[in-house]
Amino acid sequence: MIVVGLMSGTSADGVDAALVDIRGAGHRLTIKPLGHYGHTYAPRLRERILSVAERGTVADVCHLNAWLGEVFAKTVQTAIARSHVLPKQVKLIGSHGQTIHHLPVPQAEPGVGLVRSTLQIGDPAVIAERTGITTVSDFRTRDLAAGGQGAPLVPYTHFLVFRQKKASRWVVNLGGIANVTVLPRGEQLASVQAFDSGPCNMLLDALVNLGTDGRTTIDRGGRMAQRGQVHQGLLQWLLAHPYLDRQPPKSTGRELFGESYVLKVWAQARRRRLSLYDCLATSCQFIARTIRDAQQWIEHMPVDVVFGGGGVRNARLWAELGKVFDPIPTCTMDDCGSSSQAFEAQAFAVLAYQTVHGVCANVPRVTGAKHPVLLGSVTPGTHGFSRKWGA
Repeated sequence: MIVVGLMSGTSADGVDAALVDIRGAGHRLTIKPLGHYGHTYAPRLRERILSVAERGTVADVCHLNAWLGEVFAKTVQTAIARSHVLPKQVKLIGSHGQTIHHLPVPQAEPGVGLVRSTLQIGDPAVIAERTGITTVSDFRTRDLAAGGQGAPLVPYTHFLVFRQKKASRWVVNLGGIANVTVLPRGEQLASVQAFDSGPCNMLLDALVNLGTDGRTTIDRGGRMAQRGQVHQGLLQWLLAHPYLDRQPPKSTGRELFGESYVLKVWAQARRRRLSLYDCLATSCQFIARTIRDAQQWIEHMPVDVVFGGGGVRNARLWAELGKVFDPIPTCTMDDCGSSSQAFEAQAFAVLAYQTVHGVCANVPRVTGAKHPVLLGSVTPGTHGFSRKWGA
């Protein structure tokens, strides 16, 4: 089956669409990338997403849900048009959606007990209507309903693609949030460990936006951070955040590391009279340290560490990662034959494929769910939902 996966991350800078040819059954799949297209959000849309995530009204969320559905649909159409695949050959879309709020820590409510919640928007009905293709969305909520964090979910695909029979390996996503996946040697899905280690690109992007008064929103290639010096005082302040000492299963997002957090980081930097360059350099080392320090929760040290996500293009962050993991070898997903940029989108294509084939693809040890569950909700396309998929 040819599937399009859509991923819009915590950085809210755009949406990636990946076309994937997936074959096989159960947890033994052959995954062949066919193409990738990255759509960068217009400044107005990105500002609206960040605003809604921090302080949006119900009306704001309602409108943005449909708006993003239109953007996602156009992204799928463009991705297909740029590939060597005919639209009628694409049978399924897996859309992660744009996370607006994520509250995986349970809150007690009278009469019902513990309540966990998360919200990803980008209306799947709009996607299915515009493209005609059956769309799977809302992947995280069923895992939360089963007592899990609803995240991270990509480690399932890390297991399919990167596991090794005779050696343990870490796979790290350098997205808005950094996630660490531990793949012990062998082929046991139940033994995989994974969790969010802390903030990554969303911290760096927000600091650039603050430090340049909105003139720049990204430290392209890490060139600004390369010009700075690490400040030990600020580094120790950053490393004291209580999330870093929380035991997995754990996941996080803008609720802990959004606007209010970044303003505190910036205030600490200004108090120490640090330049934007110094603040970014220190933050890069902080990110690297939080990833390395994840070893306190991990049973298996790796023979190598594979990195993916937008952070692999940040030269300063990459240098800091090399330092903290030395002598353990580090490489990118591209070095391993996958795409650092497209992998998360590919992962949601895989999760959609498993959903319509009736295969549970959460990893309870990772998310904390009580048991495996089918992920996502299915919105039929023009020709409905194919019963032969057996979901």
